[in-house]
Amino acid sequence: MAGRAATSSAKWAREFLLKRVSSNPLGGAIRNCSSSSSTPKVPHFSKKGRILTGATIGLAIAGGAYVSTADEATFCGWLFSATKVVNPLFALLDAEFAHKLAVTAASRGWVPREKRPDPQILGLEVWGRKFSNPIGLAAGFDKNAEATEGLLGLGFGSVEVGSVTPVPQEGNPKPRIFRLREDGAIINRCGFNSEGIVVVAKRLGAQHGKRMLAETSGTSSSPSDEAKPGGKSGPGILGVNLGKNKTSEDAAADYVQGVHNLSQYADYLVINVSSPNTAGLRMLQGRKQLKDLVKKVQAARDEMQWGDDGPPPLLVKIAPDLSRGELEDIAAVALALKLDGLIISNTTVSRPDPVSNNPVATETGGLSGKPLFNLSTNMLREMYTLTRGKIPLIGCGGVSSGEDAYKKIRAGATLVQLYTGFAYGGPALIPQIKEELVSCLERDGFKSIQEAIGADHR
Repeated sequence: MAGRAATSSAKWAREFLLKRVSSNPLGGAIRNCSSSSSTPKVPHFSKKGRILTGATIGLAIAGGAYVSTADEATFCGWLFSATKVVNPLFALLDAEFAHKLAVTAASRGWVPREKRPDPQILGLEVWGRKFSNPIGLAAGFDKNAEATEGLLGLGFGSVEVGSVTPVPQEGNPKPRIFRLREDGAIINRCGFNSEGIVVVAKRLGAQHGKRMLAETSGTSSSPSDEAKPGGKSGPGILGVNLGKNKTSEDAAADYVQGVHNLSQYADYLVINVSSPNTAGLRMLQGRKQLKDLVKKVQAARDEMQWGDDGPPPLLVKIAPDLSRGELEDIAAVALALKLDGLIISNTTVSRPDPVSNNPVATETGGLSGKPLFNLSTNMLREMYTLTRGKIPLIGCGGVSSGEDAYKKIRAGATLVQLYTGFAYGGPALIPQIKEELVSCLERDGFKSIQEAIGADHR
């Protein structure tokens, strides 16, 4: 086993080096050699490029040596810990470019793969889907479904791609992502930059076909295999977040188009009506507008033919800047239409302390990260009360530790998502959160995640 891992590590290092020289991923850091020259020139790396490359190569070499004396689980833990060295180097890069580089790394398998099974205490079943753990990656990281396999392989219980718009669009002008590192926050005004439904459907279809082929060519399932968590994309649950085009005059038609083209690849669907970066979008959260929209999307989903698993659950993602009355309206619609879930919440247009004192806070856009935690968790707690615990809620906003995830769960979240915490903490944060969450559950005497959901209300 150790020998196979060492071989894999060496192969990865060779592939990475070839890519660094040939594909110029750092945007001009490498000056291409002339093909007509008889003597190839040594490629020149920028200082940032040399640091990032050197650190990565060093880790690959060290990993290859270390794995020869370590079992697979130990080596897996080492790989995740080693990313703590590389991840801070992304701060040297432009925020949006660093994001693209991270997605590329995950899509090409240049990230650790979690081989250790999740503790049984973290497993739960929601909507008839088995989650190995409640920690998910929120929409916005993998907007175009480029890296679902790699991201699920990091150990997330679920990954949500999107938001996906019907027609490709560039989004808002750059720069549009701003770090507030000292506050553990990010402001973005991307505006649903998307490659569009056709491209995303093609990618998800290929991944789905690959999974089906693997299952068909594999050995027959045993009862224990059937009990394993997972969904349409493999060992984790895949959510697809749907958005509308900026210039669209019929929002419902955009979401319906998303359902018709992408729902067959999704373990759950999300209607995003809460991004602050698309003009007029948040108006769809009004009682009448939301009711009409959800009815049309539900009808589009239900008119399609489904197998034994039935149609994918339909959720709505809401903003953290809503009044008590607006929350009551959303809760009423969710209960009346038997919505499958709510995601609470999206980014905020407010600038809570201490962010308000940061010069970057004047940038227009949605704020995510640690400063959003209290606002989104209080809203989560309120919505759990309004829906009487009858609707699964996904807690999103400011999660960067197992204790944060645990507080969301106690407040009423069935599942938890993060994004900004992952952007700053990197892959090492995922096993850390899960380990801390287990400690929180055991500390308070809970034997499962299910027992802890909404504990603050009892």
